[in-house]
Amino acid sequence: MSHNHTHFVSRIIIATAVVAMGLVMAPAGAHASTGVVVTSSSSAKTAPGQPNFGDQGPHVVAVQTAIMRNGFSLNGGATGVFNKATQRALKSFQKVVGLKVTGVVDTATAKVLKVAAASTTTVQATTTTVAATTTTTPAVVYPLTTSTLPVRGAKGDAVVAVQKALKAAGLDVKGGIDGAFGSGTTSTISSFQTSKGLTSTGVLDIPTAVALALIAPVAAPAPAPVSVASTSTLLNPSSLPVRGNRGDSVRTLQNALINAGVEVKGGADGVFGGATYVALQKYQTANGLTVTGTLTTQTAVQLGLVAAPAVSISVFPVQGLCSYENTWHAPRGTERLHLGVDILAKEGNLIYAVTDGTITKLYTVGTDKLAGNGVRLTMADGTYFFYGHMQKIADGITVGTKVKAGQVVGYLGKTGATNTPHLHIEVHPLGGAAIDPTPVMAAVDACSVTTPLPVPAA
Repeated sequence: MSHNHTHFVSRIIIATAVVAMGLVMAPAGAHASTGVVVTSSSSAKTAPGQPNFGDQGPHVVAVQTAIMRNGFSLNGGATGVFNKATQRALKSFQKVVGLKVTGVVDTATAKVLKVAAASTTTVQATTTTVAATTTTTPAVVYPLTTSTLPVRGAKGDAVVAVQKALKAAGLDVKGGIDGAFGSGTTSTISSFQTSKGLTSTGVLDIPTAVALALIAPVAAPAPAPVSVASTSTLLNPSSLPVRGNRGDSVRTLQNALINAGVEVKGGADGVFGGATYVALQKYQTANGLTVTGTLTTQTAVQLGLVAAPAVSISVFPVQGLCSYENTWHAPRGTERLHLGVDILAKEGNLIYAVTDGTITKLYTVGTDKLAGNGVRLTMADGTYFFYGHMQKIADGITVGTKVKAGQVVGYLGKTGATNTPHLHIEVHPLGGAAIDPTPVMAAVDACSVTTPLPVPAA
C-alpha cells in the first residue's frame, strides 16, 4: 500500500554475531530470549580499546551505530558521546541478546556488536643530550559548526564541504560537488543516514554531521531536573499502556497523573485498572481532551510522557468512522516497505487537507497503478503529505491549488494497488524521506467524528 514504489529494502538487519552464538535477535522493546544465554565476565570491565561512559569520539560513534544497526533505538542517534541514552540502549541490547546487563562495552558485548577496538599508539619517551623535539598530533579540523550546517536550498562552501564528506564516505552525489543543496544532496544524505543506522530524513542534522566528521561530537547536556514536563521519552509512543497492562510503563503513567494533580486510587501500583481509567478521564476532561479513559497520543503528549511529533498537523485527514494501526515499514511484497499509515473508512468518506498548503502533484489511476488517484499537499517549508487510493479527487483541486486545513481534497476509495477502501498517507519532512506518520496522525485523531467539517474560511 506504500506509494514510494521506487524505494527498495536497502538492508535487512541480521544480527549475525548473535545467530552464530545460538541466539535470536529480537527488536527493540522485545523480551529477552529464553534460549541460550551468553555469559559475560562478572567484573563487567570495559574491553580494551572500547569507550567508557562519558567518552567522546569516533569509537563511541562505532558503538552507537552498531547498536542501531541491530534494530535498537537510540535517542539522539550517533552523537559520538557515551551518554545516558547510549547506556540505556546498550543495556536494552544486552538484555535482549542474553548478555549480562551492565551498560558497559565489555568483551562479550563488543564481540556480539562486532565493534573493533580503537587503535592506540604508545609513545615512549627518549632521553638525549640534544635539545628535545616535540611532536604533536595535529588537532582534528572540522569544517563546519552546529550553527553553520546548511539546509536544503543553500549554496556555497558549506554545501561543498558536505558533498565532499559524502564523497569521502563512498557515496556519489547526484549532480556532483556543485555547492548546491538540492534533491541530489538530500537523497545522498538519506542514503548515508540509512547506512549508519541514523533516522533517514535527508536533513543534515547534528548526528549526521558528526558521523560525517563535519562537526565535533557534541557534549551531552547536563541532566535536567526530573519532572513530568521535562521528560519527553518516558514511554514508547508506539506501545502506550492499555487497560489490563501491568509494569513500569503503567506506573510512569500513574505518577504523571498524580504529579498533574489527579488522584489515582490505590496510588502508582503499576496496574492499569478502573482507578487509572477514571483518573485518565478526569485529566482529559480538565484539559479539554477527548475523554476516553485510555492513554491516547494527545493525552501522552499533554502529560509529557512522549515527545510531540516533529511534524504537526491541525486536521485529521479522514471523516469518521475510521480506524488505523501502526504498520510503518511493514513488508509490501519482497522489494518494498510500507512508508505511510493506512486509515480505513467507508468508501466515499471525505478526505481533508491536514494543513494549509499547495497541491503540488496529482496522481491518477492512468498514470500511477500503485497510488491510484491521489494528491501531494506541500507546506511552505517543503514538507509534503502524499495521499493515495482516493475514489476521486475533489472538484477544483489541481496542481497549484492553495488549500486550507480542513478543506475537502478528495474522497476515500480503493484505487491503485488495493482492494480495501482506505487512505494511504505519508509524511515527508522538508521534502525528504518519509517518516513514521502514525504519531503525527494520532496527535489529532478524529476517527470518531462523523460530522463533516465546516468549510474553512478563505
